[in-house]
Amino acid sequence: MKVSIITVTYNSSTTIEDTVKSVLAQTHPDIEYIIVDGDSTDNTLKKIQPYSDRIAKIVSEKDQGMYDGLNKGIDLATGDIIGILNSDDFYTDKFVVEEVVKKIHEESSDAVYADLKYVDSEKPDKIVRNWKSGKYKKGDFLYGWMPPHPTFFVKKDIYKKFGHFTLDLKSAADYELMLRLIHKHHIHLSYLDRVIVKMRVGGMSNSSLKNRINANKEDRKAWRMNQLKPKFYTLWLKPLRKIFQYLK
Repeated sequence: MKVSIITVTYNSSTTIEDTVKSVLAQTHPDIEYIIVDGDSTDNTLKKIQPYSDRIAKIVSEKDQGMYDGLNKGIDLATGDIIGILNSDDFYTDKFVVEEVVKKIHEESSDAVYADLKYVDSEKPDKIVRNWKSGKYKKGDFLYGWMPPHPTFFVKKDIYKKFGHFTLDLKSAADYELMLRLIHKHHIHLSYLDRVIVKMRVGGMSNSSLKNRINANKEDRKAWRMNQLKPKFYTLWLKPLRKIFQYLK
């Protein structure tokens, strides 16, 4: 299976090399790496340039934000499977994509997700938070569950059938996409029981209390957009579940 990996960047010069190196180090023989840059004004493109002969597509132009960039990447992708790796994240080792493909093949899955660790932005060996996903059970979204989006690999055909990221949401478009695919349309989902991504702390929905409140409002909108009804506790449990990720 051919795998397309998409990285969206904007002024990511301090972290983008770690991301690129972790993709290019993968053992899977058929990877199409796509970088969609939002017209960075720093040295992001210069940092990418030494690796350009191993990157299938590099696009740099103004966009409407990260999710617009991801949609562009999905449209450009020619792989059977699409994975997304943020410009300040990196794979934990070189076998990640190989194991994802094996899991999809063995279980005839539409998508695979795994576990993720948040790390200190300056000291990536320092673990800040541990996101142990666990195996999905039907209805888990009602209890605040969601998989870590950077670990979420999806077949291209699923995007064609059920759509891309919605640009009506600013921070919850990844949540809405997974809610739509998993909870609403019941795609065949598999769990790879190990950490495959390390994410530097910081993220749009987690950077402040105000952003967290706004994210909660967007989460509610995500349910309404899909004509789905959460339980009264669903969107309170979602942030509360994160508390346990800090416990060692």
